[in-house]
Amino acid sequence: MARTIMLQGTSSNVGKSVLTAALCRIFKQDGFKVVPFKSQNMALNSFVTKDGGEMGRAQVVQAQAAGLEPAVEMNPILLKPTGNATSQVIVLGKPVRNMGAKEYHLNFNTTALGVIEDCLKKFHRQYEIIVIEGAGSPVEVNLKPRDIANMKIAKMADAPVLLVADIDRGGALASIVGTLELLDPDERDRVAGIIINKFRGDLDLLRPALEFIEQKTGKPVLGVVPYFRDFSIPEEDSVALEERKCNVLRQDSGNKLDIVVVRLPHISNFTDFDALALEMDVELRYVEDEEKVGQPDLIILPGSKNTIADMEFLEQNGLAGAIKNAHVNGVPVIGICGGYQMLGEWLHDPLQTESNLGSKKGLGLLAMETYFEPEKITTQVEAEVCGTGSFLASCRGQRVTGYEIHMGRTTLKGDLQPAFYLTKRGGKECSEWDGAVNDKGDVLGTYLHGIFDNDEFRRHLLNVLRQKKGWAPLGESTASFALQLERDFDKLAEVVRSSLQMDLLYKIMGVERGERSWAIS
Repeated sequence: MARTIMLQGTSSNVGKSVLTAALCRIFKQDGFKVVPFKSQNMALNSFVTKDGGEMGRAQVVQAQAAGLEPAVEMNPILLKPTGNATSQVIVLGKPVRNMGAKEYHLNFNTTALGVIEDCLKKFHRQYEIIVIEGAGSPVEVNLKPRDIANMKIAKMADAPVLLVADIDRGGALASIVGTLELLDPDERDRVAGIIINKFRGDLDLLRPALEFIEQKTGKPVLGVVPYFRDFSIPEEDSVALEERKCNVLRQDSGNKLDIVVVRLPHISNFTDFDALALEMDVELRYVEDEEKVGQPDLIILPGSKNTIADMEFLEQNGLAGAIKNAHVNGVPVIGICGGYQMLGEWLHDPLQTESNLGSKKGLGLLAMETYFEPEKITTQVEAEVCGTGSFLASCRGQRVTGYEIHMGRTTLKGDLQPAFYLTKRGGKECSEWDGAVNDKGDVLGTYLHGIFDNDEFRRHLLNVLRQKKGWAPLGESTASFALQLERDFDKLAEVVRSSLQMDLLYKIMGVERGERSWAIS
């Protein structure tokens, strides 16, 4: 049987996902077969596995930290908010249906406990350590009896719990004491330690508070993890964009390409742009105000979980006009998935698959229409660039990889040309078209998430933008996204390892020294 450890938070966004990734990398470095697990995740940032299942992006990142291929069993229940307290419910990678919060919590979620238990049993057989992430807070008293993400799972997995608090937001000590006070006695006993996360300042000045919290709660503080900025681990959901949001170009960015990503209300898969942010010649801005769009070097419309509603948002707040005006003045526009759909002339949802708004005019930058259908396409793909124009003509034939997550089917009109030729879908040979590009080549759309993770393709697009400004192209990408992510995992592990009492953590888990540096007792 695998040993387990679970991270629960005093609230959402305290850093549980990143710390889980850190522990996965640490245990991997120490020679263990380790796997991440989160029973229920609510996120618009998702990923498609090799077998076509959809799962939360956070568990994908954790799997990468553990050196594993992502699998839907790592995140058996995924909730993708669609608006109006409604989410698409995905079980073991496949959509069930859209449910309101009341229906989900009162009639559905506890029926999934068997699925969750089966996944845990499988991992107990296959791995030595399971690192489990909770969701939100374990003491939401209105939801606690039907909570399938925190203490029920800790008991099911027989996992000791580490309580994580974010000291950067203030009130961390009170939140720790309050959380422990609201737990049932047996749940409180299961909490084996406390982690203080995102600390800035002098640790010596914090020590009296640490001593107080240990005396007050009777729980050891395993460590204080510093707030770090010199490396980046992909975040779980768009709440992280609040820290990243940069509406205006910084004054020190004169030698960088100004790339604007429109922050949609239902933005999904915003990690599509992490690779761009790593490039030394890129300043990436997320904007939700028409006045902040300006005249950037590129505008990107990201994916959306509710394309029609987000198109309406663009119109109502003036962003649609700002995007079209910028394009008239020479700014290229790229759309990914839902953003690609918005570039067309019409969006139709006759079956109210995504929205009850029916049909909606798009931006009209590409001659095409999209119809939404109940069947969801989730697949990994391989493709070749086949489009023409300023962005694609000089890289035709270049191979790229990505993945699709969409319910829309888009039809090109007239002589509008596709952007990519799909050669493999789900590992099987195919011969299909994807995306579209206009004659001039300055409006490009695709259903392929992860397209910017392709280093050669990403650098080509950026060099087109550089040449347009009269700058010399760079010979190669300033960062290999995959290699940079591996380096960042190792940096993260180093920071967290040096911040925690690792001997105590291993003792809590029941792992003792053995023939390897550590062994399961």
